[in-house]
Amino acid sequence: MAGLPGTGLPGAVLPGNGDLAEVAARLGDELRRAGLPVGPGRCERFARAVTLARPGTPRALYLCAQATLVSSQAHIATLERVFGEIFGGLAAPGPLGELPPEVPLPGPAGRTPEDLLASAAAAAREHAATRPAPDGQQTATEGDGDRPDTDAETENRFLGSTAERLAGQDFAELTPGELAQLAGLMRTLTLATPRRRSRRRRRHPGGRHLNVRATLSQARRTGGDPVRLIGQDPAWRPRRLVVLCDISGSMEPYARAMIQLLYCAAGGAKAEVFTFATRLTRLTRALAHSTPAAALALAGQAAPDWLGGTKIGESLREFNRTYGRRGMARGAVVIIISDGWDTGDPSVLAVEMAALSMIAYKIIWVNPRTKTAGYQPLAGGMAAAWPHCDLVLSGHTMDALGELAGALADPVRRRVLPAPRRLAAPAA
Repeated sequence: MAGLPGTGLPGAVLPGNGDLAEVAARLGDELRRAGLPVGPGRCERFARAVTLARPGTPRALYLCAQATLVSSQAHIATLERVFGEIFGGLAAPGPLGELPPEVPLPGPAGRTPEDLLASAAAAAREHAATRPAPDGQQTATEGDGDRPDTDAETENRFLGSTAERLAGQDFAELTPGELAQLAGLMRTLTLATPRRRSRRRRRHPGGRHLNVRATLSQARRTGGDPVRLIGQDPAWRPRRLVVLCDISGSMEPYARAMIQLLYCAAGGAKAEVFTFATRLTRLTRALAHSTPAAALALAGQAAPDWLGGTKIGESLREFNRTYGRRGMARGAVVIIISDGWDTGDPSVLAVEMAALSMIAYKIIWVNPRTKTAGYQPLAGGMAAAWPHCDLVLSGHTMDALGELAGALADPVRRRVLPAPRRLAAPAA
């Protein structure tokens, strides 16, 4: 059987027909099955390293694999075992740096195995640097040490993407870099609100109402005779989405996640976004920038009370008087993101929530503290707001945000509205 093309290895020790692509693919597949994050990109680097270094012994071939297929010292033992199983009968390779001096390798005179290994590693790094990295991910560089690799090669159908593995973790446990990796999953969510009947009408064939203007305009083409009647029906529009996000110290990790969600998924809903801690700040314009990181930075600059205290009632009163009663909250779906820890007077929050509930179509409160079983609204602010909410959700993980998206699209109002007051009949 022919040897491996481009090397001096005999074909008898190689799997399959000794083809370089088959060797790299089989080695990568076995390493994935053993639990190592080896994807197609790393297999390609391995093949390029073999072509460059031209290993003449199984030992040299193993060094090419070690330079391109693993990124941590903890992975070397697994690589040694899998390499020995594929190239059956080979002696288990030792750690890097224990090369016997007598190992022959073809190549220019004076080049040692360590030189060829360094050349292969340099070629692999150069090839990796030319590959565009996905959003929110970093390409492994020299000096990684034992840090877990975050290359795009870890995102494969065997192991699942990094974002999918982070989807079930609490936002409070994620680093800013890990939160950025969830941007792709957040874009798959659709924050759609129920539709409402508009006062405007649109042209519709067979509509119940006659569109006089369009019919007369069409009749000009037939000498003024309205040969064809054009109908119209009422238009339907999505309800406005208004979000009030608590950016106090206790809500900081969840606020960043929710603002990123609104940037990634709420573009179609054209959400109006406000933040509050000790004061109300409108962030709708800040969220119109190009990347989630830039939007988060502008959000922090636009809100001077970031990580401050919490005065939910006073902030909600400012919203009702400045924006809500002017029409922004009328018939809208309102999301309030807060843990309910209000340093102000809870009675103020109760009054403002009651006023908001009379003009808003639906109020959804997102409280990450409700993730615990047996949660009770014992905080003063949460207890005052609870009766005026249609739904209270946790929203503490990426998986829990799916429930929030479903609640937004649900057209059913679950809040029990107070009965209208009746005037007493005058005494006879």
